[in-house]
Amino acid sequence: MNKSSWEHLYGPVPSRRLGRSLGVDLVPYKVCNFDCIYCQLGRTTHKTCERKQYEDPGEVIDELERWLKEDGQADYITFSGLGEPTLNSGLREMVIAANKMTDIPVAILTNGSLFWQPEVRAAACEADLMIPSLDAANPRAFARVNRPDRSLDVEQIIEGLRVAQQECPGKMWLEVMLVENCNDSREDLAALRAAIDSIDPDEVQINTVVRPPVDHDAKALSASALQEAERLLGPKARLIAPLDAQKIMVAERERSEEEVIELLRRRPCTLEDIGVGLGMHPNEAIKYVQDLRARHEIKTIERDGKKFYVPVGDS
Repeated sequence: MNKSSWEHLYGPVPSRRLGRSLGVDLVPYKVCNFDCIYCQLGRTTHKTCERKQYEDPGEVIDELERWLKEDGQADYITFSGLGEPTLNSGLREMVIAANKMTDIPVAILTNGSLFWQPEVRAAACEADLMIPSLDAANPRAFARVNRPDRSLDVEQIIEGLRVAQQECPGKMWLEVMLVENCNDSREDLAALRAAIDSIDPDEVQINTVVRPPVDHDAKALSASALQEAERLLGPKARLIAPLDAQKIMVAERERSEEEVIELLRRRPCTLEDIGVGLGMHPNEAIKYVQDLRARHEIKTIERDGKKFYVPVGDS
């Protein structure tokens, strides 16, 4: 699929958990009620809990219908976004439409923060698979790792996840993202274990920082710390993060930045060009571009009203 041919769809992309996953963006870049320190897409630019039609459901449905006719091969259709997908008030309508159009299972990838709202649970119940995250179960760690909207309460979030697991027929895979010296203490993990026991998800997937995060201080856990977390979080917990995540994170950042520079040496590129050229979402390229600009390794130029990036020294 040519990424630039679609406004709301991307992929299918290979996923460790979902095979070939067709992503569906439901909100504009970084509309979210969290500002997680580990987010690979950068800082949240519009922090809100307001639910509305950030992207038009009819346009998304039409685009998905066209994709099914032109391509239509994926293991999952994953409603996600460049922010928090449950903020789109048309989520349920879009999931129902997808279920009518295809037998490809539908997943919702979400931070899980709004499941205490009945209308959000109603949307989630239409999906085959819910993948909410719960990175912390006590207020201090929650604030530290997720930097949430002030209106959000972690106990209310946990209760919403518990009710959703009871009400919804689909499966729930609960993802826990652990960050070194942030939400990985014995106290933090004990609180998470109590929340997990209350929610009773089908599976608990333990992850850590692998891809370069927004905050350079967000570090991956060591192999031994990951294995200990798996033990402490109970029998349903399993590691999905590689045990050498610390080394991979450093190598991934270095490799990706080198690839961006090499691409720009060949020709000036927009963010979209970088995304297409390197097989990443254009907004994923933002973090690399920001870091390279901050170190004065690349610069911007204007051509025909568009912003292009070139290595310093080129014009």
